[in-house]
Amino acid sequence: MSTAPRMSTPHVVVVMGVAGTGKTTIGPLLAAELGVPYAEGDDFHPPANIAKMSAGTPLDDDDRRPWLDAIGAWAHGRAGLGGVVSSSALKRVYRDRLRDGAPDALFLHLTGDRALIEERMADRKGHFMPTALLDSQFATLQPLQADEAGVSVDVSGTPEEITQRAVAALRRLDS
Repeated sequence: MSTAPRMSTPHVVVVMGVAGTGKTTIGPLLAAELGVPYAEGDDFHPPANIAKMSAGTPLDDDDRRPWLDAIGAWAHGRAGLGGVVSSSALKRVYRDRLRDGAPDALFLHLTGDRALIEERMADRKGHFMPTALLDSQFATLQPLQADEAGVSVDVSGTPEEITQRAVAALRRLDS
């Protein structure tokens, strides 16, 4: 993609947002651009969580705790080395829990128009999250607050364009 210099500090970046914003697409592209490993947040879910979501039932906070702790542990292990991991991290309390494990994590909030996100969700194949849960995701979402280390990037355009906007925003945050 780009030959621009890497970020000065190897941060762990948590790619967050509602289902369908492209976390699984943008995360690996961002990791490649930053020269760090990528971890898919969905892989940290226990089987009971996947079964619940596959059945169309939203997770509750009790369901999310072990998942967030597992992601936080991975991010903690990458402290000072850098990495990118995906996690919806929809609520401030979820991001706080991730920061408990990885205090220096940065958040990349992928944002976008609901209609575009629903269209993208409908087009993807083989994912356990049904589009019926999108409303609950938007209802739960608490965008990044001013005191949280992170940036928001719109998901319109190609994955490569989104990734380049993300890299530029993270570099501005890093400087």
